[in-house]
Formats: sequence, C-alpha cells, structure tokens
Amino acid sequence: MARSHAHGAYAIDRLTHDSGMGGWNPAFKAVLALGTLVICLAADCMAVSLAVIVSLAALQRVKGGLPLGTYLGLLRVPLVFLLLGCLAVAFDLSRAPAGDWYVGLRWFYVCTTAGQLAAAAALLLKALGAVSAMYLLALTTTASELTGVLRRAHLPPLLCELMYLIYRFIFVLLDTHERMHTAADARLGWRDFRTACRSFGGVAGNLLVLALRKSRVYDDAMDARGYDGTLCFLEEDKPLRRVQLVWTAVFWAALLLLRLVARQKGA
Repeated sequence: MARSHAHGAYAIDRLTHDSGMGGWNPAFKAVLALGTLVICLAADCMAVSLAVIVSLAALQRVKGGLPLGTYLGLLRVPLVFLLLGCLAVAFDLSRAPAGDWYVGLRWFYVCTTAGQLAAAAALLLKALGAVSAMYLLALTTTASELTGVLRRAHLPPLLCELMYLIYRFIFVLLDTHERMHTAADARLGWRDFRTACRSFGGVAGNLLVLALRKSRVYDDAMDARGYDGTLCFLEEDKPLRRVQLVWTAVFWAALLLLRLVARQKGA
C-alpha cells in the first residue's frame, strides 16, 4: 500500500488546485503575500505578527475553503524548526546562577530572563507571520501561474524555467521513490536495522540512476514536442477586481495603524 503524503508536496499541490482563491489574479496574490511579508518583518511587533497570522488563516479558511485543521497541520513542520531556533534565543548556559530564572544541572545552569523570553516570543510570531504570508501564495497559486508572474516581473527566463522543471521533477522522484520503497517493503527490506540500511543504500543508488534516465527521457519528449528553449504555458485570464485592491489597502493600513498604537503604548 502506498504511503500517504497528507502533509507533503502532493498535498500542497492538490490544495493549490482546489483552493477557492484559484480564480484570483496570480500577480495580485503575489503582491499581497510579499507586501504582507514586508510589513510583518518591518513592523517587528508581536501584535502585528499575531494579526497577520490570524487574518491570513481566516482568509485561507473563508475564501480558500481550506479546513483549519489542514492549515494548522501544514504549519506544524516550520513551527518545529522555529521553536528549536527560539529556544537558543530564550535560554543561556552558564557555570553560575544567572538571569531571572535558572535551573541547575550537573555541570551547568540553564538560565533565562524576561527580556529573552519576550524576544523569543516576538521572533517566533514574526517568523510564523512570514510563513503565513508565503503559504498564502503557495497554497493558492499553481507553479505555472507563479512562473508566469515571475516572467512578467522580468526574472531571467532560464531561471523561471529551471524553477518550474525542478518543482515538477520533485513529483517524479517522489513517485519513483514510492514505488521502490513499496517493492523493498514487499521483500521485507525494512524488517531490522541492518537490512533497512542495506535497502536504503540500494534505493538511494537506484533512485539516482533512474532520475538521470528519466531526465533524458523527458528531455527527448520536450524536443519531440517542439521545445525551442522556452516553456510556454496556456494561462487563464483572471482579471483583477477593484474590491480586492480596496480590502488589501484596508488590511495593510490596519496593520500599520496597529504598529503605531503598539509603539505609542510601548513609549
């Protein structure tokens, strides 16, 4: 039985095509995501970061039709890495008791202060806000649409095409690996640690050979279809709506106003 990729590349690609915001103009979604990202990072305010996280989660749920549980599940992976990084900001190691709170271990003390905890919390929320902004683009815009947006932004065509081909080839490698893993599992290739190491080495080696072979096959297929060095995509015309611009301006203005209010209270 094939394993589930409920929170992997397959899921993200499927959610992108099923998103209720798929009919929105892709350039507008890119500007909305990048603008919100810049405001979240530049504001450096916990209130703004929290507002971005909550607002974009609500937008994904209401307009995108994405279940909240699925969205939170996708946030779990970056959240683990962010928590590990924030732990290094929140706690210090010392040979003597220090800070506002400390815990004595055998050879050293783990200590922290209220300022360090606040800085770690602010960093965590700011990073989650940035991730939420990027998820707004990744979960609503297909790879071909994003390639078209980057091309219209005058990014080098070669770079755009390489990005798209690499993205698509990820799914080829995932499918190939899935078949090889299933074949090894059917032969009890993962029954113990020693056998699993041997199976892992065999799968990795064969995957490299098959990846090179498939790349040549796909290159021949592209040449047979008249590929002349430029990838062309049939893009649907998705007009920009005035109401979307108005709500975006209101959203950004609210974030900036929230930053000003937080600064005044802090002063």
